[in-house]
Amino acid sequence: MDRKQFIKLIAGATGMITLGSFNQLSDILDEQDNTMPVLFVGHGSPMNAIEDNEFSRRWHAMGSEITRPKAVLCISAHWLTNGTFVTAMDKPQTIHDFGGFPKALFDVQYPAPGDSKLASEMVGMVKKTSVGLNHDWGLDHGTWSIVKHMYPSADIPVLQMSIDYNQPMQYHYELAKELAALRKKGVLIIGSGNMVHNLGMVAWDKFNVDNYGFDWAIEMNSLFKQNILDHNHQALIDYTKLSKSATLAIPTPDHYIPLIYTLGLQDSKDETTLFNDKYVAGSLNMTSVSFAHKKIVAPEPSQMDSTGMDSLKKQGQEG
Repeated sequence: MDRKQFIKLIAGATGMITLGSFNQLSDILDEQDNTMPVLFVGHGSPMNAIEDNEFSRRWHAMGSEITRPKAVLCISAHWLTNGTFVTAMDKPQTIHDFGGFPKALFDVQYPAPGDSKLASEMVGMVKKTSVGLNHDWGLDHGTWSIVKHMYPSADIPVLQMSIDYNQPMQYHYELAKELAALRKKGVLIIGSGNMVHNLGMVAWDKFNVDNYGFDWAIEMNSLFKQNILDHNHQALIDYTKLSKSATLAIPTPDHYIPLIYTLGLQDSKDETTLFNDKYVAGSLNMTSVSFAHKKIVAPEPSQMDSTGMDSLKKQGQEG
């Protein structure tokens, strides 16, 4: 039952809605709000796909907390193109776009279906540019490493939209706004990247040190978070003006652009929640954000029941 039908039913039953009952009705309708959240997820190392750690546990928990989506659309830092494309195949392949990792990671398959109808609908929604239907890409690790934990059964359609790497930040922000209607159609939209991502300065000897960040990484992460919480989108679009440290945090914008898409999808009813707010090896951060009409409070990893933990461990073993 949609909003209009619900109002008609209530109005017909009562004959007249008083101010007090109207306020109660508004409260009920707010509770019926099915607008899907938007997530920016710091995906970090591909190993997070098969490891049982605090980041993967949080993704697993949030998969249970969020209303089950009809489809997932991911804007991943790992699909950069000339032009904008959306995957339109029925069975997207699992792409292993990395090297030097254990065989167990290369053995992972995430056989989620695609949704060609939704892909075609997106083409019609976007007026800012021409969106092409792609039948060659699939799901790269920026997508499946996260979604594998959120929806381990791989029974929800998953699509990816590429990043036109020739366009400025403002372009991506405005393009995202044209996709906002998808939130009311049951589509969970995820931007997957990292706000602070400098692989050239990784402190490999500190990789296992908990929450280790360089001063400039901590500075930029604090600036990013403050502007996100203040809804200061333009400052985040013009991120190079925030600090001289911006070029250290973002030597190339590929992992930052997915955040801009999620900002463009934020609306006035969204509550902002930060999660996985930690540093890795000095020059990376996992800080993630949810924009949701109802605050998402995923259980802490320590609160996950034994069934959830066993399931997570099984995924890693199967991967």
